[in-house]
Amino acid sequence: MNRLDGKVCVVTGAASGIGLRIAEVYAQAGGRVVIADLRQDAAEAAAASIRDAGGEAMAVAMDVTDERQVIDGVAKAVAAWGKVDVLVANAGIQIVNRITDFSYADWKKLLAIHLDGSFLTTRECLRDMEKRREGGAIIYMGSVHSHLASKLKAPYVTAKHGLLGLARTVAKEGAEYGVRANVICPGFVRTPLVEKQIPEQAREFGISEDEVVKNIMLKDTVDGEFTTVDDVANVALMLAAFETNALTGQSITVSHGWFMQ
Repeated sequence: MNRLDGKVCVVTGAASGIGLRIAEVYAQAGGRVVIADLRQDAAEAAAASIRDAGGEAMAVAMDVTDERQVIDGVAKAVAAWGKVDVLVANAGIQIVNRITDFSYADWKKLLAIHLDGSFLTTRECLRDMEKRREGGAIIYMGSVHSHLASKLKAPYVTAKHGLLGLARTVAKEGAEYGVRANVICPGFVRTPLVEKQIPEQAREFGISEDEVVKNIMLKDTVDGEFTTVDDVANVALMLAAFETNALTGQSITVSHGWFMQ
């Protein structure tokens, strides 16, 4: 169980953080991993590292908001390995600000990466999956903020809520050819993205960085612990390896009990 032998797995934003760990775990489970990232050099380095560890990996440069780059990136994966079995739409950013101080440009940038990017990568991978009718898995990187809201994160919360709707629609449209779609909703994972938020929120709320961690980020967990990249990657592996429509259109929260469904 939880093997991906020979499955071709496209992971966006995979040169670092959660995306990189998912790619590594997929390769360890026998998957062929496509490291799709905005940063070509970092993607090449990540792919090389996976190959050095005995896995199969290739890198493609991909700005998920650029339709041409998404089309070309997925086409390269299909040309190299003949198919796409799994998509993990993981690419994302965070911009923290009050609604009244948010620039329209920042609002559009964040929604474009999270929502437009998920749509474009989904469309291209689904076209291959539909044509082959051999099943597949599409996994979106949501957040606890797919279900809850926090101050200073209006576009992020909006985007993460939107991924639930996209996944549920893909689950319905993909069911006839065996494609499942689900959302992973992590709590705070101490990646560079989250590290950056700690001083930003400390300034906005006028509190210490320790207070941000204890009283904002981890306040509602059951054990005061951060979610880890391994926590998220192991759930991503289970969803990729699951073989039937019994598990589709769902969100799975990985948050040390911060949000319970």
